[in-house]
Parts: sequence; structure tokens; C-alpha cells
Amino acid sequence: MRAVEIYGFRDDWADDFRRLNEEWLERYFRIEPIDARVLDDPRKHIIDPGGQIFFAIEGDEVLGTCAVKAAGDLRFDLTKMAVTANAQCKGIGRLLLDAACKWYAACDGECLFLESHSSLGAALALYESSGFEHSPRPFISDYERADVYMEWRRPAPHDSA
Repeated sequence: MRAVEIYGFRDDWADDFRRLNEEWLERYFRIEPIDARVLDDPRKHIIDPGGQIFFAIEGDEVLGTCAVKAAGDLRFDLTKMAVTANAQCKGIGRLLLDAACKWYAACDGECLFLESHSSLGAALALYESSGFEHSPRPFISDYERADVYMEWRRPAPHDSA
């Protein structure tokens, strides 16, 4: 088995971004208008405004993806995390989430947030174990399905004394 590696966005992986997200959305919910817009043109909606999309690759197979979207006012949205069904429970989500948080920490952002759904227990446990905390939503969501809002802030630097 080859190691899974995490890479940033490439235009030739845009179809994989769509495939992976459509797979889980159609399994659990439905594709909402906001999903369709982002999946139709991830470069326009995520990359060009200052975000990033990560891909988990094993050999030449794209197994998972996760995006960090600029949301204005130094806020970033962790969004569109998906791992193909046959590769779940192998730590790929953790690798993607760690890459996204590391990328965000290198930015001058003030808040990294995500929206999810209470029925996605494994995903929520992953987010919680990575330092995301449930918080009151400070805005009206673009997603009908979103009933969970969480925030993660850059860990405070340790004293070197």
C-alpha cells in the first residue's frame, strides 16, 4: 500500500473535487444551489478569492478533498470535506483536516469555521478532536442542511521560557 499524500489544488483535479463531494452529498442530503455553484467552478469560488483546496492522493487515485474558503473579514470556511466511501476510516480525513488547519494557521485569519449537520457523527468527532468547538452561528447559513456551527482558532504560542 502506498502512502497517502496531501496536495494543493490543480485544475485537472476539479472533476475529482466534484465527484467526491457529490458522492457524499447525494448519499446523505441533496446538492443545494450553493453546492452546485462551488462544484461547477472551484477555482472561481475558492481558489481565486484566496482559499485553497486540498486533495488526498494515493498513487494516482484521488481519495479525498477538503477546502478552505475565504469568507470575508479575515474569516475562513472549512468546507467541502469528502473522502470516498472505500477509503473512509483510514485517517484520510485527519490528514486533510490537518493540512487545512496548517494552511489557515499560516494566514492572517481571525477565525476558521465550519458548518455541518448533527447526523454526521464521525465528522463531528473528527472536528472536535482537532480543536473545533461548537459555537453560536454569527450569520444565516447558505445551507439548508447546516444545523451545526463550529470554530477553530490558531492555538496560542507556547511560552519558551
